[in-house]
Amino acid sequence: MNTIGRPAHPGRGGHARSTQKGRVADEAALQEIAGLVGDGVWQRDLLIEYLHMIQDHFGCISARHLAALAEHLRIGLAEAYETATFYAHFDVVKEDSAPVAPLTIRICDSIGCCMAGAEALIADLQKTTPKNIRIQSVPCIGRCAEAPAAVVGTKVVMGASVQKLDACIDNGDHEADEDCCMDYAAYCADGGYKLYEAIRSGKLSADNALDVVEASGLRGMGGAGFPTARKWRAVQSRDGIKYLVINADEGEPGTFKDRYILERDPHRVLEGALIAANIIGAREIYFYLRDEYAGLRATLTREIAKLPAGWPHVQLRRGAGSYVCGEESALIESLEGKRGYPRQRPPLPVESGLFGRPTATNNVETLFFLRDILEHGTDWWRAQGRNGGIGLRHYSVSGRVKNPGVKLAPAGLTLSDLLYDYCGGMAEGHDLLAYLPGGASGGIMPAQLSNVPLDFGALEPHGCFIGSAAIIVLSQHDDLKSAARNLMAFFANESCGQCTPCRLGTAKSLKLMQAQHWDVLLLQDLAQVMRDSSICGLGQAAPNPVQSLLRYFPHLFEGDQA
Repeated sequence: MNTIGRPAHPGRGGHARSTQKGRVADEAALQEIAGLVGDGVWQRDLLIEYLHMIQDHFGCISARHLAALAEHLRIGLAEAYETATFYAHFDVVKEDSAPVAPLTIRICDSIGCCMAGAEALIADLQKTTPKNIRIQSVPCIGRCAEAPAAVVGTKVVMGASVQKLDACIDNGDHEADEDCCMDYAAYCADGGYKLYEAIRSGKLSADNALDVVEASGLRGMGGAGFPTARKWRAVQSRDGIKYLVINADEGEPGTFKDRYILERDPHRVLEGALIAANIIGAREIYFYLRDEYAGLRATLTREIAKLPAGWPHVQLRRGAGSYVCGEESALIESLEGKRGYPRQRPPLPVESGLFGRPTATNNVETLFFLRDILEHGTDWWRAQGRNGGIGLRHYSVSGRVKNPGVKLAPAGLTLSDLLYDYCGGMAEGHDLLAYLPGGASGGIMPAQLSNVPLDFGALEPHGCFIGSAAIIVLSQHDDLKSAARNLMAFFANESCGQCTPCRLGTAKSLKLMQAQHWDVLLLQDLAQVMRDSSICGLGQAAPNPVQSLLRYFPHLFEGDQA
């Protein structure tokens, strides 16, 4: 390690310290990490990528390897440690810790999978699985339509059962399947990238394209619904280096539309990103994909490599298991190789985002629709909606329906329309009781409001919102209090811990909800504090399911403190 150019500080005896304070990386560990990473310049922003390399190769991240990585990057060991331990998918171990099991089975315990029996499955596996296999309960893995879902190694098992998982273990197939999709050649044969080439060459004005996007009313599909053209204009107007970020870190329980889109047509999303980059003047694109999608990551790695030289460079980066990184400023922190802490605002990311430069962050679905809008025109796009809605949406539908899955349907349609026109109605023996219109954070709507349009602005008067359009349908066989408790447990687990209202508020709310009788007044007080004081949307929206039950299902609280 290079020494700092100043005299060593004398110890108590007046002699210079002969060794460094703290852990010193051993030569073998330094060589192992250097060999793993390979040649090239060490980049601080690639810390999370390096941690993935270590985890993938050694099965865990040991203290000696973490110290070696910190020394290679010239950062403090504490800085490396706090980042590694922030993310759920890194196993950071001490020398005296028991060895990490060679195989891990992860079972989703979020609301959709619990409705399908995940809790019983986990209990059965813990009794019957060999000791050298680790069983973990994990948050949503984006397979809600095939619940309960599990991952053996990196291989997804849908509709999981003890028998299916035992068979997967026995046959040794623990690697993710690479997803089938429209590859680069097929996409180009279907007219792909012609629109981007027209804009890139100047045949189609980037400013005209931006005007079309603005007139279309296209909004962000990741949850907030911010007008896309307004964000792009804010970045376009700034000078210097600029970035475009593709947000594919969907982690909201009930949300799996981005995975569905990318598995089938990744180049439509990439072309949308390239067009957006041209409009705002960005020469580099960062693609942030959640770590749960291992098969999709292999597909994207292959397809991105086929893009022609001279186009903006697309860097595929891998998340590491943190729901809060779906928030754009936390995602940017993660791209910089840090803990995924949401940033205080101002400045906004469009002013100072990735590496302090103006940055536009767009959801996968937003970019997916861009080619259709520019090819078919504003009038066509706006005419697709219903009940005042604009355009189309991919609805992630799960729960008590006959045909769950991603449904491409008009924006603004109602749950009744979605349920009976696209999902075949309720599952046999189930009657509609309630539904979540926007995943875990979007609140809970009663059956009598199934004719409210599923769109931005339409649900807010009812205390809910559409978010990423993750629709979870509940029936008379579901315990609404248990559902709300499951959602709060998710938020308590996924809180990044940066701000006190969210960190303590979610934990305290969960504890109150685990009691036989809920302290309603205290839950309401906590909800108000969390909404008013939390830094990001996680803490602000976490109380929504509880508040919905208090509003629409007051009979559930008879006998509780009022």
